[in-house]
Amino acid sequence: MANHYSALKRARQTERKTTANRANKSRLRSALRSMREAIARGDKEAAKSALGAAASAVDKGVQKGVLHKNTASRYKSRLSARIKAVATK
Repeated sequence: MANHYSALKRARQTERKTTANRANKSRLRSALRSMREAIARGDKEAAKSALGAAASAVDKGVQKGVLHKNTASRYKSRLSARIKAVATK
């Protein structure tokens, strides 16, 4: 363990940030999982409502620093394309 005051402080900060990042990542993954499950079931209405929640979670992930904005854009684009494919079936 660190001995310097600044190193101890940095260790405390890292612990707090790790907890927050883990929670934000988990929230993001849960939203994406529910979206993919709705698509797999072929439930158009549930998939469309899940898209809104997933897009919101992705955008929130960008705000919180969990995702890069281009990654978020790619996720949203691919998810909406999959929704469109389900809707046309």
